[in-house]
Amino acid sequence: MEEQWAVYTRAKRPGAALPDRVRLNRKRQRTGTYSTSSETKNIDTNHSLSMTTTQPSCKVVLAGSIAKGLLAEVSDGLKSIEQPPHLLGILANTDPPARLYAEWTEKTCKENGFQYTLREVGKDQVEETIINANADQAIDGIIVYYPIFSNRQDQYLQQIVDVSKDVEGLSHRYIFNMYQNIRFLDEAQTQKSILPCTPLAVIKILEYLRIYNTILPYGNRLFGHTICVVNRSEVVGRPLAALLANDGACVYSVDVTGIQKFTRGEGIMKRKHEVEDMDGWGLENCLPFCDVVITGVPGEKFKFPCRLLREGAVCVNISSEKNFGPEVKEKASIYVPAIGKVTIVVLLRNLLRIVQNRRAGNSKSAEAVEKPEKLEAANLRNMA
Repeated sequence: MEEQWAVYTRAKRPGAALPDRVRLNRKRQRTGTYSTSSETKNIDTNHSLSMTTTQPSCKVVLAGSIAKGLLAEVSDGLKSIEQPPHLLGILANTDPPARLYAEWTEKTCKENGFQYTLREVGKDQVEETIINANADQAIDGIIVYYPIFSNRQDQYLQQIVDVSKDVEGLSHRYIFNMYQNIRFLDEAQTQKSILPCTPLAVIKILEYLRIYNTILPYGNRLFGHTICVVNRSEVVGRPLAALLANDGACVYSVDVTGIQKFTRGEGIMKRKHEVEDMDGWGLENCLPFCDVVITGVPGEKFKFPCRLLREGAVCVNISSEKNFGPEVKEKASIYVPAIGKVTIVVLLRNLLRIVQNRRAGNSKSAEAVEKPEKLEAANLRNMA
């Protein structure tokens, strides 16, 4: 390397002898021609330069390509189960995204070996339908397509879904575990806690894009990343910010009410995230630090100000609307325009995990019953 650098510096000195090949290349650059023994070819150097500078540097990654790997994981898990898990969908509104989500769920279930039943009911029948499904042993998982009442009554409905059938991870126990950074349901760590589908889908996308650093210990793999989440709803934005911060990231959570920072403290020394209000801050204050930007604004009029993006940022749109305009490709290094297909596969993954958790719980119960019998037999042998 030093010899190559010396040759280069000697060639750059005034008066230094240049090889014939170097002199020829310099002549070609000055004249725009390539001389050969037979002919001279004109070169349009300006056109060549323009072709080089206008090539897009942004990689667009589609949700379908990410979902394939997760589907393979789910298929492997199905092989160890005697019968296909049965998912019940409850639809009680005319919201187009909710119906589309229900249709995608049915299609994905049937294509991948799951049973799916959709029950369309009136708003006043949802509570009874959930209670009956909780008691139905033929149903393994329940998903309710929200919004229904768009108020606290929806939160009540989320809490009456049996925790052992809650594939959306919205029951109190799962939400508590998520915010407290508790990843298992039992001390033996055989039953994993269920996470909300959309936030978990984003995590799986970031893992696919290798934003997660697998060299670091599990739970710290986003350390060093600063992420902006534009949405702080109780179903998507706030849980997502908490999950990312609990994995080690510094997260700026953006909403119409202001900006909050989610972190596990300096050096991610704390067990779970803490929240700090960033008074007076706007997007222009936090975006220069952010190497990942995630937007989930439901309004079709909202367009993210791409001019504020950091060069080379990773951008992910989790809204059903197009939050980013085409100009995002001028600054982003990676752009994921939608995540719907990943979200549905994560839903199936949660359903599979619920079945696996139930099996692990049954095994522990059987073991607990078996132990006294073994102890009694041992005592009888000792007495003999």
